[in-house]
Amino acid sequence: MLARANGIDVFYERSGAGRPFLLLHGNGEDHTIFDGLASVLAERYSVFAPDTRCHGRTTKTATISYGEMADDVAAFITALGLEKPIVLGFSDGGITGLLLAIRCPALPGALIACGANTRPSQISLWFRLRSRLEYGATKDPLLRLMLTEPDIADAELATIAAPTLVLGGQRDLISPAATRSIAAAIPASEVHILAGQTHSSYITHFELLLEAMQPFLDRV
Repeated sequence: MLARANGIDVFYERSGAGRPFLLLHGNGEDHTIFDGLASVLAERYSVFAPDTRCHGRTTKTATISYGEMADDVAAFITALGLEKPIVLGFSDGGITGLLLAIRCPALPGALIACGANTRPSQISLWFRLRSRLEYGATKDPLLRLMLTEPDIADAELATIAAPTLVLGGQRDLISPAATRSIAAAIPASEVHILAGQTHSSYITHFELLLEAMQPFLDRV
């Protein structure tokens, strides 16, 4: 399905019925990373899984930034008339979710940020060095995005009004300390570090993610 939002055509899959649940994928991925999770969530929710700009079957734009992606998501929610959706974002999707909750506090009903960072320095050094070498060879704008953005201050996180769960893996590219610091800056947020998990392992093995976020979902 396609929705016109913020001047681009956003491709998305929809499944299930109930309260809207929006899934935002990470850098270089598309909505299919959530296929398993979406199939389970669809038993209880109306699940919307879009491809973000420059990914999948959504419009390839001349520019890409986390701010633009947050504006895209805000326009997508408005265009489809989604009432207080639960927004789950992974990696770049988690960053987008944080910015959405900062810029448009009335839109999300709840936020789950998985493997998100608020500045590039929170990404492990070895991964940043490898990405810089790859960017030097390819000039891939998605790599540039990750290496230069975001820049979200604690004061901005403090404005988030939606109930928020911040998740990360014990062996994540984002350190548990950084994940906890993000949660600490968001009023009344919760944090969960998944033992033994990497940046994406608990997304791939989505049963772990479901187990981690179920108590939060039961309350929101």
